[in-house]
Amino acid sequence: MIIQSKRVWIGGQFSAAQLNIQGEKIEGIYPWGTKEITNTDKDYDNLRIVPGFIDVHTHGAYGFDTNEAKPEGLRHWMKQIPEEGVTAILPTTVTQMPEILTAAVANVAKVAEEGYEGAEILGIHFEGPYLDMQYKGAQAPEAIAAPSVEQFCMYQEAAHGRIKYITLAPEHDLDFALTKFCSRSGVVVSMGHSSSNYNTALMGIANGAMSMTHVYNGMTGYHHREPGLVGTAFRVREIFGEIICDGCHSHLAALNNFFTVKGKDYAVMISDSLQAKYCPAGNHYELGGHPYEVGEDGLARLTGTNTIAGSTLSINKGLKILVEDAMIPFDAALNSCTINPARLLRADNRKGKLSAGFDADIVVLKDNYDVIQTYCRGTAMLSV
Repeated sequence: MIIQSKRVWIGGQFSAAQLNIQGEKIEGIYPWGTKEITNTDKDYDNLRIVPGFIDVHTHGAYGFDTNEAKPEGLRHWMKQIPEEGVTAILPTTVTQMPEILTAAVANVAKVAEEGYEGAEILGIHFEGPYLDMQYKGAQAPEAIAAPSVEQFCMYQEAAHGRIKYITLAPEHDLDFALTKFCSRSGVVVSMGHSSSNYNTALMGIANGAMSMTHVYNGMTGYHHREPGLVGTAFRVREIFGEIICDGCHSHLAALNNFFTVKGKDYAVMISDSLQAKYCPAGNHYELGGHPYEVGEDGLARLTGTNTIAGSTLSINKGLKILVEDAMIPFDAALNSCTINPARLLRADNRKGKLSAGFDADIVVLKDNYDVIQTYCRGTAMLSV
């Protein structure tokens, strides 16, 4: 199958090109018009063709939450989420008791092994329970636990080895034991929901941490005499940093500051979306067993409080906010939801860019950032 446009994202720029898709892969890329277009091919004229989006931190959507451990809910989520251009994903847990987390990760493993349609499950993001009480945010305080290699191995066994990413508070990880264990066994360690100071965060990085979880939120802020976790994210340019790009979790100026510091290679856009995403307003939901509600601004807050529980952000909308409102260069904004998360997950040998031999994960965008078509490993999904 050939798809073509006069604006295909190749090598950090738009070029007139054709993509030859064979099965799940991009077989080759050629100048626009090289091969004759047949009735089984697609000419997108001047629409933008970009790599598929990767969301490494998302709890759910369409009424489903990862912790619910319902196979049909997870399958529906994966099938529908390409409507916003997402072609790969890490279903993300939230702090709860061990039996709930065990069932949640086992459910992801079950669906991944039995088969599903849509966005590819690249693994599991295990957010909590190894967090700090002061910076827990909306995480369930009764379920927060001290980091434990033994307990984590129990979860990883239930997940059939599919936990690929973990958020933890480094100040509670005695001798950085879990950080070292995870990094040595191929699990990305991200520091977050943490009261860590600058020096402790540096030691977390020295012992294997590679990322920060939703920078600015759930962590010690920046002060010129105590840089905190935010200051560490700024100072250590080579560490990745997740960022929620809805313009509400962080001010547009703060988004601009973050991307200015991190450049185009180490920022990772996330949705941090909850089950309320794409659901009617006014419904009642729970996160980690605690009720929350969604406001007119799209933010989810624990019921009766101002504590932010998560978002209902779509990645294509986040891209628009970054470029049009936060004034981030298009290449840096696009990298944050394509090649950067692919590099973070060590999947950049097949994900994150349009290149021969890579998975045919492709998004066709209008100039207003609406998704016209998404291809997940060569399969057209949710055509508009």
